[in-house]
Amino acid sequence: MNIIRSNTFTANRAWGALDIANMGGVTTRLHWTDQPYQWHVNDGEEVFVVLDGEVDMHYKEAGEVRLATLRPGDIFFADTGCEHVAHPKGEARILVIEKEGSI
Repeated sequence: MNIIRSNTFTANRAWGALDIANMGGVTTRLHWTDQPYQWHVNDGEEVFVVLDGEVDMHYKEAGEVRLATLRPGDIFFADTGCEHVAHPKGEARILVIEKEGSI
C-alpha cells in the first residue's frame, strides 16, 4: 500500500519521474516538469493526465499540428503512432500510463 501526494512531488530535473507501478508491462509514473518535452511517437498507447498546472499539448492530426490546453483533471490519450509534445506553462505534475520502455 502506498499513498502519494502528487501535489507536493518534485524532481531534480524536468520530466523527472516517480515510478508508481508496473502492471504486466504497463507503467504508471508521476512526472514533474517545468520544461517542454520533445516531439515523439510512442511505440504503444499513452494516457497523459494533468494533475497540477497547465500543459499545452501539441499533436499532429492528418499531418497538421493542433493544440489542446490541458488543465488539472484533463486526460490526453495518444494512440499508437500519434506524434505529440507537451509544453507546461510553469510547473506541472502529470500522471503517465504507457507501455514499459516507451519514451
